[in-house]
This record gives sequence, structure tokens and C-alpha cells, in this order.
Amino acid sequence: MRQNLRYIIPILIPLIVLLLPASAFPIEGLTVIQQRVIAIFLLAALCWVMEPIPIYATSVVIIVLELLLLSDKSLYLFRLDQGQPQFGNLMSYSEIMATFASPIIMLFLGGFFLAMAATKYRLDVNLARVLLRPFGKQPKYVMFGLMLITAVFSMFMSNTATTAMMLSILAPVITLFGAKDPGKIAFALSIPVAANIGGIGTPIGTPPNAIALKYLTGENLITFGEWMFFGVPFVAVLLVFAWWLINKLYPATQQSIELTIQGKFLKTPKAITVYVTFAVTIMLWLMGSMHGMNAYTVALIPVAIFSITGIINKEDLKKISWDVLWLVSGGIALGLALDKTGLAKLVVHSIPFDIFSPYVVLLGAAILCLLMANFMSHTATANLLMPIMAALGTSMTSLTPLGGEVTLILVVTFAASLGMSLPISTPPNALAHATGYVESNQMARIGAIVGVVGVLLSFVMIWGLQVIDHI
Repeated sequence: MRQNLRYIIPILIPLIVLLLPASAFPIEGLTVIQQRVIAIFLLAALCWVMEPIPIYATSVVIIVLELLLLSDKSLYLFRLDQGQPQFGNLMSYSEIMATFASPIIMLFLGGFFLAMAATKYRLDVNLARVLLRPFGKQPKYVMFGLMLITAVFSMFMSNTATTAMMLSILAPVITLFGAKDPGKIAFALSIPVAANIGGIGTPIGTPPNAIALKYLTGENLITFGEWMFFGVPFVAVLLVFAWWLINKLYPATQQSIELTIQGKFLKTPKAITVYVTFAVTIMLWLMGSMHGMNAYTVALIPVAIFSITGIINKEDLKKISWDVLWLVSGGIALGLALDKTGLAKLVVHSIPFDIFSPYVVLLGAAILCLLMANFMSHTATANLLMPIMAALGTSMTSLTPLGGEVTLILVVTFAASLGMSLPISTPPNALAHATGYVESNQMARIGAIVGVVGVLLSFVMIWGLQVIDHI
């Protein structure tokens, strides 16, 4: 019965919402279209939390339902009252479909191409080999080296792919520890924690960052380089804290370990093309719009080069994480519906947020996001919360001295990536838990502390940015 509820509840509740009269909602001036958006939003939330279908499939369902119920090319039956004041405004079908090819999706696609080429031509493993040399043989320093490299790779590669690669490098090392040496737990935990933290450093590091960029436009625009300006120091400080915490709770008793990674840099024309393209793309991203291109345009350069040269072939294309792209596009479509139909603003205006202190609103939003991100996909969490936070940020005047919409969006974005207390919280956590060296309660101790400290650090960082801005 419990298993069946997973399928019944996500259909039943949105259906009831659709059939209720508008007067049943505590929102004045609710239109028919906005009521349909509420039903779609609830369907998305319930499906992402209860997972009766894969989370990427939920995103596709959102887009299809929007086309059927909200678009100007929807079923004729759903447009009978069009023109009536209580009906609301229909959305453009092309705008809804365009979410599959949003600039955010293109940015991620470019990141996937770079990561795939780097793995195929062993750039990642060889960089790890070179970068780990200076960290010696003392376990705590070797672990810091591993965490640093994992975090750097996670800024430009999928957190999951980075974790899988680093855990495979680590596998022979963990066996060197004694059966009851806490160093085993420390090393196995350090990789997913570093991967989760590292993804915060760049717009392509993790999907919540890309979703945030969708709302940081116009005068609130943040370029790739500007994101790294505050993202990388945040990652650096939190990474050092996480390293200290893991060492404190699970200190290795073994005095020395040897980390050997086989391989050498390839010197074939294709490998050199990968190295050069990787370096040039990142350099162009860091230069912002000095060259006249934005991050989205630059992202398609590696896609073109690797396709033309055959570095990424049609077999490689099948391995791209299309599910992540679909998941993000569903979130963009949900945000679009909340925005274009005016529902997000209507909901925000109907709740008297202005009576609360802006600090309470910021802290409440961050805690809510952190809790949600521990129990469901980080991308799904960001997809659900970001459009509401964007509307709240623009309407709440008391937030303006603290940075307004930008501050609220960044705090929630960082909180979404810091949910890492459980094996189900993130794929990197699941991979580390699968090694058998880490128990759920050990992961929860580290994840909860790092998550809370990370949220508090994000407040300090944003306060620092405000101070710099006013100088």
C-alpha cells in the first residue's frame, strides 16, 4: 500500500487543486491559468520528493503539461474561456519549448564536452598525478591534496564523475590502512565532501548554480569570472574547514602512505587539441565579456571543435548526462510558468514578508533549502525554490540594503549545494557510501556540520561583497 501511495499522491493532490473553485485558495485575484500552474508545481514537488518516476522524467512531464494546459497552442478545450478576466494570460508555446535549448543548457553542454574530452584523453588523471606530488606521504596532507584536486575538478566537471574517478584512484590507498584505522573513513569521506563543495566555485560546477544564473540577469548579471571571484574563496575556506573537521573526527593512525598514479600526458594531435581548447575556453570564461562573448557563447566553442575533430564522436554523445540537462530544463520551464503567469509575484505579495526582518527571511530561506537538499536532488530543490526566491527578492524592499534579489538567490543557491548529510543527498555521497568504508551516521555528522558552517559562511561572504561594493 505504501508503495502505491508514491504513485497515487502525486496525481491525486494536483488533480484536486485543478478541480477546486478559485475561492478555495487564500490568494486574492487567482486566475484559472495560475491555478493550473499551482497544480503543475505540486505535481513537480511531489514527484521530485517521492520519486514515483525518474526525476528527469518529471521535468519532461512539466514541459508537456505546460504546453497542454498553459500555452497558446494548448488543447482547444483548455482555452474556451480565453479573454475572460478571471482566465489569465496564456504562455507562448515556443517559449516553453525553448527551455530545452536555453542558454543555461548550452553552458552545461559545453562543460560536459570539456569533461568528457578531459577524461577520454586522461587529462584529469594526469593532472591529479602531477598536482598530488607536493603533498608528501603524511596521510592528513595527502588527504588535503586529494580534496583540493577533487574540488578543482568539480568546478569544471560533473561532481559525480569527479568522485568516481578520485575514489578509483583512492581504492588501492585505502587498503593500506589497518582494519580499524579511522583514516579509512576520513579518506572515503573527504572525496564526496570536496566534490560537493568544489561545485560551488563556478557556474558550471553544479546545476543549482546554472539555475541561479537564469535569474541573475540585467542589472543583477553575474559573469563567469565574477562568480569565481566570490565562489573560489568560499570553496577554499570551506574546504580547509572540512579537511580540519574530518581530521579531527577521524584521525589516521598510520604515519605514512604512498599514492601511486600511473600514466603520462599524451602528445597526439587530438590530445594537444583537448589541452589547448580546455585552457582557451576557461580563459575566455574568466575574461567575462571583455572579448564581446558571454559564457553561453563560449561554451559552444569546445562543442564545435571536439565535434569537427572527432575528439567527441557519436558514441561519446550517447554518454552525455542528458538526464541532468532535462532536469535543469524542467526547472527553467517551471520558473518560466511561475513568472509569466504572475503566480510567483501574487503568492509573494499575498504573504506579508515585509513584517519579518530581512535577516530572518534570508536565514529561513537558507535553512529551508538546506533541509530540502538533504532529502531530494539539489537540482530539484533549486528548481522549486529559485523562482519563488527571485519574486520575493524583487518585491521585498527591506532586502535592498542587504543586496536584494542577488543576495537571496546566492544564499539559496549555496545552501542547495551544501545538502550532503545522507547517502541519498547527492550522487557523490552515494558513491562514497557504496565503498563500504563510510556509515550513514558518520556521513551525517560531517555533512550536517559542513552544511551549517557553509550557510553561515555564505552570509559572511555576501556581507563582505556588500562592504567591497560600497567602498
